[in-house]
Amino acid sequence: MRRPLYRWPDVARGMAIYAGGDTVAALILGEFGWTRVAGLMLAGGFVYAWEIPRYFAWIDRVTAARRGFAGTLVRTALAMLYFNPLWIARHLLFVMLASGRAAEIGWDLLATASASFLGAVPISIAGNFVIQNLLPLRHRFTASALFSAGMAVYYAASLRWFA
Repeated sequence: MRRPLYRWPDVARGMAIYAGGDTVAALILGEFGWTRVAGLMLAGGFVYAWEIPRYFAWIDRVTAARRGFAGTLVRTALAMLYFNPLWIARHLLFVMLASGRAAEIGWDLLATASASFLGAVPISIAGNFVIQNLLPLRHRFTASALFSAGMAVYYAASLRWFA
């Protein structure tokens, strides 16, 4: 029997880890708010915990026949393809909505996300390489969430640096 891809432990981890990482970012930037914490808990637990394990399982399926360097490269590239500027823009959208900053949302969020993505490429390649190639599927969502929590500080700062 296959392990279900949407499980309550992942929901709880997603809620705690994504909200925790964003809370650190918000505290550093002086933007802490309880609605922001709640919003990132909802995104982490009910959006990211649902979609990320499914995508990682798909990566395993489509790369099952690839071994060695080629498989490693494809798995890492597919993870990078998923966590692209649109994903970052959506994450920043969640942050802005949860922070009560809906009036500030515009197309420039995509430009900010693109600059943020390009600035983080070396770190993202390394992180996604480890997650996709060194960890079993059952641990990848948690590892990815922890990596994203660390990157949340960078994404939050990118709203100031690249906006």
